[in-house]
Amino acid sequence: MSDLILSAFSDEYADSFEEQLRAMVEFGIDCIELRHVNGKNVSALTREEVSEVARLLRQYGIRVSAIGSPLGKIRLDEDLDAHMALTQRVLETANTLEADYIRMFSFYAPKGGNITEMRSEVLAALERMVLLARGTGVTLCHENEALIYGDVPARCRDLLDYFHGELKCVFDMGNFVLEGVDPYPEAYRLLQKDIAYFHIKDALSAGAIVPPGKGDARIREILQEHCQYAKKDFFVALEPHLQTFSGLNALVGRSFDNPYKYADAKTAFADAVTKFRELIL
Repeated sequence: MSDLILSAFSDEYADSFEEQLRAMVEFGIDCIELRHVNGKNVSALTREEVSEVARLLRQYGIRVSAIGSPLGKIRLDEDLDAHMALTQRVLETANTLEADYIRMFSFYAPKGGNITEMRSEVLAALERMVLLARGTGVTLCHENEALIYGDVPARCRDLLDYFHGELKCVFDMGNFVLEGVDPYPEAYRLLQKDIAYFHIKDALSAGAIVPPGKGDARIREILQEHCQYAKKDFFVALEPHLQTFSGLNALVGRSFDNPYKYADAKTAFADAVTKFRELIL
């Protein structure tokens, strides 16, 4: 039986990177999925900034479970050559920070297009990224999210099968709920063999993102089954999104009034940690 290793998007707690790390130590979380450092996206960090990140991680005893990159989160008619250069840069960052995984996405359609009808273009763009990652020791991990090609389980499965194990899955059960998909058991079991790790986010089918265990994401059941299934321990990264972030309503395609309200991001993050730990006890 395998066990889970708790990680978190620490940038949901604070912008300041040192404040993020101090908080993770206080929460007893010794891994992070690195996304923003002092308000700057991980993909934009210079080599000198990455070196400073590495120094601070060592100082606080925190390791990077994955790079929470924005790779693949552009339209297919944008500059793909520049995006491949960005991919190379993020791969170098992952190597420097000794991260085995990079979270990424499967592209948006050009304006007026339908991404579900652009399979060949999506695969061609993803193949360029997979080839760049080959031999680096880093695995690209696709996250299911709204409006990209791999937004629902069947198209996620399509991508994973096409790359024969070179592309893995970040299973975000909350995102599936927001897409009107029941994440368990069908979605989980369809993707099970290629899940590298999980994002812990819960949601109500009506559209509200709620604390872990308070929505329809079936977090406990999924993790219990995966502990039985997996051959090694695996990461679960808290991405609670309990404070509405810029663009969230557009992302899920509807507005909502969240029944869980918090005074600030720190209070929201702390409640997510508490609720998740209660859920998995």
